[in-house]
Amino acid sequence: MTTEVQPVIKLTRGVPPAEALPCALVKDCCARALAQHGEVLLQYHPATGFTPLRELLAEEAGVSADSLLVGNGSIQLLFFLAQGMLSPGDVVAVERPTYDRAVTAFRTLGLEVVGVAMENDGPDPAALEDVVRRHSPRLLYTVPDFQNPTGITTSLPKREAIADIVRRADMVLVEDIPYRRLRYAGEDVPPYRELLPRQVVQLSSFSKLLAPGLRVGWALAWPEVVRDMAKLAEDAYITPGMLAQGVVYEFVRRGHLADNLHTLRNLYKPRLEAMLKALDEHLPRGRWISPQGGFFVGLTLPCGADAARVAEVGRKQHGLVLSDSSGFFPDGDPSRFVRLPFCALDEEEIEVAVARLARAVDEAMEDGR
Repeated sequence: MTTEVQPVIKLTRGVPPAEALPCALVKDCCARALAQHGEVLLQYHPATGFTPLRELLAEEAGVSADSLLVGNGSIQLLFFLAQGMLSPGDVVAVERPTYDRAVTAFRTLGLEVVGVAMENDGPDPAALEDVVRRHSPRLLYTVPDFQNPTGITTSLPKREAIADIVRRADMVLVEDIPYRRLRYAGEDVPPYRELLPRQVVQLSSFSKLLAPGLRVGWALAWPEVVRDMAKLAEDAYITPGMLAQGVVYEFVRRGHLADNLHTLRNLYKPRLEAMLKALDEHLPRGRWISPQGGFFVGLTLPCGADAARVAEVGRKQHGLVLSDSSGFFPDGDPSRFVRLPFCALDEEEIEVAVARLARAVDEAMEDGR
């Protein structure tokens, strides 16, 4: 008698599924970009990025093109920003938990990363005040909309309080908004850039809105910061990936982005609903915030459960692969946190994955007794 091997389910990275990638449209936009701008896109170019795309994004944001830099993904732009603004030993404040690759980027540059506790509607202003008083950070990094890894959206009162602290401390606030346009319910909250325009650098990318493989991200800042970042980008890679930027330009210019966002929202909303329903059914002892968009649900495990042990049991016994929770915490205790990405799985896979997770939690807790 043979035992059926259960397929492995990965609840690790926030990646779009294959059915979310508009391959035919990208192919068409590539051909059109080459036909219209081939001699520019296939040549070396200033590190600020493809001028028509910069101008288009600047117009949408209501700024001049010299306030916009387009590069090879937003995480590399964050690296250039921090490298240009800060020095080794400087302190950066981040949400706790936060995007793990941002923590890695800051630490690679020799920066000290200090966490600010998250509440149900965003970072705790009192905790930020304490970090400012004790550590004098020069920069605050935040993902205010459908945060990676918790799914939390920072409320307007919290944004106003945090903007006031940043203003008084004369800090720079980096507002990373890759998920902002993936809202499935509710109303948009004004971005920090509207509350604090002279101290906010905004980062985003087309990875979640179009395709991650294109590696096109952008930074919106004051012109002197853009020039400094562009110089570091030029030193790093001479010229950005121009063909990809031309494809994105044609995709947006031809109106495909709006239609694609509509498609993505219709695809991802039922998956988020399936995740929340499965958690209600299988892990009622856990705690989570119900996001209104984005890619992630952040789960706090029941008291007595350990995320590392749950991940081990899930991998070995149930064919379930989870992220390393410690990466999201620059400091503090990660032991009860699990990030649950939902976009790459269909509703049936999500139900199976959460059921396996619940069994792994029960078995890990039983082992610990």
